[in-house]
Amino acid sequence: MIALTVPEVRRMFALLVLAPHRRIEQILRWSRWRRRHQYQARRSHYQQRSQR
Repeated sequence: MIALTVPEVRRMFALLVLAPHRRIEQILRWSRWRRRHQYQARRSHYQQRSQR
């Protein structure tokens, strides 16, 4: 996974404050999914570039 970014921390904070109906578990699950997805996309991108 990639590290937390400032925009992602802002988004999570905003969700906690502005959308109190969301559970913390949902927000953290989304964050983990997003960071894992970004890591996989970055790895795939670099792998494709190195094959050229």
